[in-house]
Amino acid sequence: MAQIFIDVERRDPGGKNVNRRLRRSGKIPAVMYGRGKEPVPVSVAPEQVKDILYSESGRNTIFTVSVDGGQKTNAMVKDYQLDPVRGNLIHTDFLEIAMDRLLELSVNVEIVGESEGVKRDGGLMDIVTRSIEVECLPADIPDSIKVEVSHLKINDYIRVKNLPTNPKVKILSDPEVVIVTIVPPVKEEEVVAVEAPAEAAEPEVIKKGKAVEEGAETEEKEKEKEKGKPGKPESK
Repeated sequence: MAQIFIDVERRDPGGKNVNRRLRRSGKIPAVMYGRGKEPVPVSVAPEQVKDILYSESGRNTIFTVSVDGGQKTNAMVKDYQLDPVRGNLIHTDFLEIAMDRLLELSVNVEIVGESEGVKRDGGLMDIVTRSIEVECLPADIPDSIKVEVSHLKINDYIRVKNLPTNPKVKILSDPEVVIVTIVPPVKEEEVVAVEAPAEAAEPEVIKKGKAVEEGAETEEKEKEKEKGKPGKPESK
C-alpha cells in the first residue's frame, strides 16, 4: 500500500465552544503524542483520518505526518472519538513511533476457508476472539492474523497456541484462549398437538350444586309429611 501522508496544524487548546467552531470550519481537534515529548494540540481534516481507519490495516496503519509543514515523522492512530448520535469523527490522537522500537498492539483475526463441519454437517461457526495482542516492529505489523478453518469439524476449535508461528511477530495473548469453534446445529423442538375431547365433561362444581339442591328439596318434603301425621297422645 502506498504511504499515506497527512499535514496537521498546531492549534490553541480550548473548551467545547472552540472545538465546535473548529469542526464547523471543516477540521477536528487532535493531539500528537511522542515518546519523551510534550503532547502537541493540532487540527486535522477528518477525511484524512477516515482514509486511515478504513484502510486494510485500519488503526495499525503507519503513515507520515508533518506539523505545520515541518519535519516528517512516522505515526499511528492512537485513539479516536465518534459523535454518539451522528457517528461522525470528532476527535483523534496520533502517536509518533520509531521504526526500530517494538510495539504492542491488537491485530484483528481473519477467518480463512469454509469449515467442513459447517459445509457438510450444518454446524455453526462461533468466532469467540476477534483480535489478538502481539508485539513486533512497526514494519512487521500484520494486516490481520489469518486463521484457517477448513479442517474443522463439529465441536473442533482453534486456540491461540494452535496458530502458526511468525518469528517477526510475538503473540502476547493467552495461549489457551479459544479463537473459533464449530458448534452443532440447533435442532427445532417438535411441537406435539394435544386434541381436546369431543364433549367436555360438566364441571364438578356444578354437579355438587345440583346434589345440594336435590337434597334440600327432599328434606322439605319430609318435614311436610311430619306435620301431616297425628301426634302421639300425652300420657297422663
